[in-house]
Amino acid sequence: MATFFAENMEGFKMSGLVRSYGNRYYIKPRIVGKIKWKKPITVDRWKFAQSLTKKPVKGMITGPYTMMDWSFDEYYGSREKVCIAFAKELRKEVEALAEAGAKIIQIDEPAISTRPYEFQIAKEALEIMTEGIPAYFITHICYGAFEFVYPQMLKLPVHNIDLEMSNSELDLVELFKKHPFTKDISFGVIDVHTHKIEDVETIKQRIKKALEVLDVNQVWIDPDCGLKTRTEEEAKQKLQNMVKATEEVRKEIEEIRKK
Repeated sequence: MATFFAENMEGFKMSGLVRSYGNRYYIKPRIVGKIKWKKPITVDRWKFAQSLTKKPVKGMITGPYTMMDWSFDEYYGSREKVCIAFAKELRKEVEALAEAGAKIIQIDEPAISTRPYEFQIAKEALEIMTEGIPAYFITHICYGAFEFVYPQMLKLPVHNIDLEMSNSELDLVELFKKHPFTKDISFGVIDVHTHKIEDVETIKQRIKKALEVLDVNQVWIDPDCGLKTRTEEEAKQKLQNMVKATEEVRKEIEEIRKK
């Protein structure tokens, strides 16, 4: 998710393989010159996906803080300068998506929770990315020390924060009890790092756990993160069970409202 954007922008060369986690590796970008956006990177793919459904499809890009954190800097000399340079150039991709018709744009920032002392840099970069653009913005943050960036993360200039919840056994719900979650939330109900297929009842219980502390109108249901580490069959089964569980919970809520 970092390499793809670096390969489509100016100012980069590629390093060798670098370990991401476990036995997963990626080709880490090297910043060797001024970062420059050349042309739309994701718009054609978004248009194709949107053409297949009448429902809104999210535009999705990797955010400036994560691009900075997951690249080697051999040009700018400071993490903040790199992050802001990415933000100014990647904003052009956000503008292109919005111009193409994307009403929802997700800016993935999984690295935000890894260095809490740099939170302000990440926030400033997201402000550059989103200010004045007529879209509903989501940022995805995962697998980090959330207790050190919450409730500060609620200050991020987005409408919705997408969080992995199931891999950590929904322990963030306890934080929400202490400090109410004031934005919309994409609540992860599927652990994408296990081969186990969660059954419908397990997923329903996770959704109901969310609704103990969150208003039903602010909750979006989704997997913890991307399903690229699962087999195609595992991904399908997990998503099918997630959709079925969500539909059943909605029906239960509707029945309660009718009484």
